[in-house]
Amino acid sequence: MATIDDVRPLALSLPRSYEALVRDRVKFRVGSIVYLAFSRDETVMGFAFTRDEREALVAAEPHKYMLPPTSDMRSQWVMCRLAAIEVDDPRGRDRRLAHGRAQARRSDASRRVAGVATPRPHGNHRPPNPHPCPGSTEKSSVGA
Repeated sequence: MATIDDVRPLALSLPRSYEALVRDRVKFRVGSIVYLAFSRDETVMGFAFTRDEREALVAAEPHKYMLPPTSDMRSQWVMCRLAAIEVDDPRGRDRRLAHGRAQARRSDASRRVAGVATPRPHGNHRPPNPHPCPGSTEKSSVGA
């Protein structure tokens, strides 16, 4: 059975991710956007997930995953029963593989929700504007 203590190090390892306590519930955020949350009794974990794929996820493993309440169906959200998640020996190969898959899933959810950790094609600098606004003093880089 997985616990919040198994998930916390993965969630906090993501760029700009932090933990918050909101109405006695642990939530993980990037900025103001929640991408991972736990029920008050910490038996259910909700996480950001593509709306188009969540029904397939729930149908494939209904003992692990469930759809959110009707009020949250508009969100990109899925819920998971922590008791159904296996946690292997931390020294074992299965644990490392599960850790990698879980980290990739949470990292993907974090990027999808908040747009973090997606590298810009030109590093940290924006490319010059090839079509400046009329009347702008900015020079065009086209034909330069």
